[in-house]
Amino acid sequence: MDGVLADYQAGHNLVKGKNSEIEFPQSTKGFFKNLDEIPDAISAVNTVRRYYDTYILTAPSVHNPDCYTDKRLWIEDKFGLDFCNRLIICGQKDFLRGDILIDDNIKGKGQDRFKGRVIHFGSNKYPNWDAVLTSLIGKPLGL
Repeated sequence: MDGVLADYQAGHNLVKGKNSEIEFPQSTKGFFKNLDEIPDAISAVNTVRRYYDTYILTAPSVHNPDCYTDKRLWIEDKFGLDFCNRLIICGQKDFLRGDILIDDNIKGKGQDRFKGRVIHFGSNKYPNWDAVLTSLIGKPLGL
């Protein structure tokens, strides 16, 4: 979710810009709930959902116990209440089974041990959602 759907880095920079002394910007109240969308993320996920059995897998922040609720509220706001049943919050992504994991990191939370294909979002090969969609369904958004 963070860095793939929700713009974690922009939120982090905003909090740090307001208070450079804060060690963990993600620990602030409402941090995850108020993150902006990564460009085209919502449309892209809605497109992917037509082709794949789709879930949102996100790791919690140990610095912010409210992140569980905030992430759930973010998903409801962007995708509707029903899609909240497809939200999984787990610190070790390799604990889950799936064919494809789209993540902004390739290690750190078990991504390197995930048994399926890992698409490294934000990498040279997959810099944006158009590149991901072209790989998954053969065409970018809008085609």
